[in-house]
Amino acid sequence: MATTSFPDASPRKRKNAAAPAAPARRDPTGSGAPGGAAPADARTAHVSPGDLVITAAEPEFARAFGKSADEICGYGLLDLLRSPVPARLREQFTALSSGHSRRLKERVTGRDGAGRDFPAEVTAAAVRKPSGEIAGVVVFLRRAGDAVSGGPVLSALDAQVLEGVASGESTVQLASRLYLSRQGIEYRVGQMLRRFDAPNRPALVARAHALGMFAAGQWPPRVLPERVR
Repeated sequence: MATTSFPDASPRKRKNAAAPAAPARRDPTGSGAPGGAAPADARTAHVSPGDLVITAAEPEFARAFGKSADEICGYGLLDLLRSPVPARLREQFTALSSGHSRRLKERVTGRDGAGRDFPAEVTAAAVRKPSGEIAGVVVFLRRAGDAVSGGPVLSALDAQVLEGVASGESTVQLASRLYLSRQGIEYRVGQMLRRFDAPNRPALVARAHALGMFAAGQWPPRVLPERVR
């Protein structure tokens, strides 16, 4: 359980958790060229619901804690973060994992590889399967001082596709609702994955949440009008 102080500089790793390969990097410019430099705020991790064990992380997320993307897999997220009100942070993640909330945003403190504390802001969003079941939680970490852009602007159709992805719709469901082919949906999702520098759909939704693309407290998710051209 998270405490108000770190027990040591190296939180215990959960031995029963697998350590999958880190998500592939994409060119943040949207050109699709491999090996592109990541933006400064690309700190995203995937955690399993319930126990909040990290199952995959972008290199920038792991590096904030002085670890590699492989090394950080298997750690409990709340072993790495400290909150002024630890019980509230755990309750918020519990509500997210159980489907009682869709998003959280909290100020926290982490500890880097040199044992120094750093202030940060954590944003998390639940990812649902088409059935509605919680598939996992995507966490975005922004350290104090990171530059955050004003956010991209989408076409009206791309905004509808993003809203559908955020609400858990499948490619077939999106194609039927928007009167597009499945290939058309996959093409638009692929374009947004490259543009947002996201390795998959859950990360795309998390990045969009972190950039303030969605209206707060609204379900189904809706992209803010100022983000639509």
